[in-house]
Amino acid sequence: MSVYRVWQAHKLAPHRVESFKFSNDPELGPKVVDVVGLYLNPPRKALVLSVDVKTQIQAISRTQPLLPIRRGLPARYTHDYERHGTTDLYAALNVATGQVLARAYPRHRHQEFLDFLKLVHRRYRHRPLHLIVDNASTHLHDNVETWLTRHPRVQLHFTPTGCSWLNQIETWFGILRTRALRRGSFSSVANLIAAINRFLEVWNKDAAPFVWTKSADDILAKAVRIV
Repeated sequence: MSVYRVWQAHKLAPHRVESFKFSNDPELGPKVVDVVGLYLNPPRKALVLSVDVKTQIQAISRTQPLLPIRRGLPARYTHDYERHGTTDLYAALNVATGQVLARAYPRHRHQEFLDFLKLVHRRYRHRPLHLIVDNASTHLHDNVETWLTRHPRVQLHFTPTGCSWLNQIETWFGILRTRALRRGSFSSVANLIAAINRFLEVWNKDAAPFVWTKSADDILAKAVRIV
């Protein structure tokens, strides 16, 4: 009880553990200001898209059927499963509307990223496009930079390293996992992709934008306190 009283007095919770990742990017400040500025004050007549890839989405089938929720019991599924392959999902979230454009690929090299860029370019015509992306090597490939030079309507804006939470598409990937993938059982990659496309269709019919509230100053002030 003495130990407990000390914990209570100092508001300590030893049973709780949280993870964190502090960015050591030398361009942390300018990148945060740039990305948050696109969220809170997007350029006029331009479109802001949050873009990333969710890699290695597994097509797995459980060895036994899911046991549904019952009185006093949660839904249950077996811990063992059969793995039928994976897919990589590139997605672009329209920050203004919440709608998502996505395409599945067997790999996530610069070739796939460039193909997805071309898809975005075709889908959203006649408007400047500002794409928020992370610092993956595929986004910095020479072929990608060459294409961007030839298509100045598309501009990439990079989040700081270690700051995936700054990219809104990551929130959507979490929703996709929770609502469409986590409890699913997929006998093939084709079935997995079909399930993703069904979820995407339903999502876009009733999409709403995520509301960003933190200013760049708020984020950077907290980062300084962490140090």
